[in-house]
Amino acid sequence: MSKITGFLDQPRIKDKYAPVDARLKHYQEFMLPLDTVGAQKQATRCMDCGIPFCNNGCPVNNIIPDFNNLVFEDDWLAAIETLHSTNNFPEFTGRICPAPCEAACTLNINDDPVGIKSIELAIIERAWQEGWVRPQPAAHKTGKRVAVVGSGPAGLATAQQLARAGHDVTVFEKNDRVGGLLRYGIPDFKMEKTHIDRRVAQMEAEGVTFRTGVLVGAMPEGSRVTNLSKRAVSPEELRAEFDAVVLSGGAEQPRDLPVPGRELDGVHFAMEFLPGQNRVNAGDKLKKQLRADGKHVVVIGGGDTGSDCVGTSNRHGAVSVTQYEVMPQPPEQENKPLVWPYWPMKLRTSTSHEEGAVREFAIATKEFIGKGGKLTGVKTVRMEMVEGRLQEVAGSEETHPADLVLLAMGFVSPLGSVLDAFGVSKDARGNAQAGTDERGGYATDVPGVFAAGDMRRGQSLVVWAIREGRQAARAVDEFLMGTSVLPR
Repeated sequence: MSKITGFLDQPRIKDKYAPVDARLKHYQEFMLPLDTVGAQKQATRCMDCGIPFCNNGCPVNNIIPDFNNLVFEDDWLAAIETLHSTNNFPEFTGRICPAPCEAACTLNINDDPVGIKSIELAIIERAWQEGWVRPQPAAHKTGKRVAVVGSGPAGLATAQQLARAGHDVTVFEKNDRVGGLLRYGIPDFKMEKTHIDRRVAQMEAEGVTFRTGVLVGAMPEGSRVTNLSKRAVSPEELRAEFDAVVLSGGAEQPRDLPVPGRELDGVHFAMEFLPGQNRVNAGDKLKKQLRADGKHVVVIGGGDTGSDCVGTSNRHGAVSVTQYEVMPQPPEQENKPLVWPYWPMKLRTSTSHEEGAVREFAIATKEFIGKGGKLTGVKTVRMEMVEGRLQEVAGSEETHPADLVLLAMGFVSPLGSVLDAFGVSKDARGNAQAGTDERGGYATDVPGVFAAGDMRRGQSLVVWAIREGRQAARAVDEFLMGTSVLPR
């Protein structure tokens, strides 16, 4: 396994980024991927640990020790073949996955973990440069037709696997470009959309048909979810035209904050803010883009979406950016003997935070203040944990100036209207009710209708969406053919 003493000799090579003052002037990626030598040095740190917990920590079960060793041995072609055997889109996960594999790394017990994510990105970037990523059309067609609703990572993984199994696959996307939340939820400075486009080109060469601007079913009345569709098709049309349907849309129903003043002009969901900039970057001309120029911005929610709002607001030229999180500040360093190999709760500082933001923890919003219907401030209260429960701190109310508030508190469920239109039963959280068993998994209670990704499990990571898409594809293949050679 690599170099036996590599983890003793070679320190972790940390990711490098362009300087803050330079990257704030544009929306392109600013991470500097490892070169060949750097990736090989990083790979030497992979231990012959006996039980590679990293494999289990990775939702797609990447065969991490194997591709690390292949990189060390300079066999990059075998490395990408190993990586692609479990992950259809490592260029996505290599950029935006939080890397639970690294949290589970055996070296992480008492040292910095192997930079698995950096090695993964180096492998796929080398593969694209060398021309090793080619279409893999099926040798034989089955004559079966499958509709995939939603073109995010779950839908793309489902479609690619089914196309390679010989089925005719059509992907329906309500917006004008393929990619789902990858396209309009992830800022370009974290992942440029050319990475989606070249995968779409590969999939089209494999026989996948993409129909953009087509809404399946109907949008809920008053919904603020991005919808750029020009026409709609009914579930009945899809079920009549296709042998199976896979529902793989994202969890797009945002969590709201129903406090006094919510109706004021200036209070918006994060997904009313982020897609606009991505569309402008793609060349669209918007009449009324929601922008943060010259404004005091308050982002409510301490997760990745909130961080994306911070980075975008700074690039707009906000006067100030403040991010609120209702929970207390987590520790800067986790108690590794207690939590390893599981994903730890600890303070995480993103590149967007480093670009400039005030982070407030243990704070809750009581009211939005306004004048003449426009937002002018936010009234807050401090919170404390008492016997395991959050309580307000008496006398801690304050009012802060704010011209723009972005609600980034997560997503509660996929659009219920899609599931209702198909007559699919929902679980207690509003997701499609479907299991993950090897036989009959991902099937809803409507014959021939399957669900995967956020549509089935709720808001989650890109890597979980890819896993679910791959497993759902196998389930659909078995449903159509009685057996399947697709991997789970």
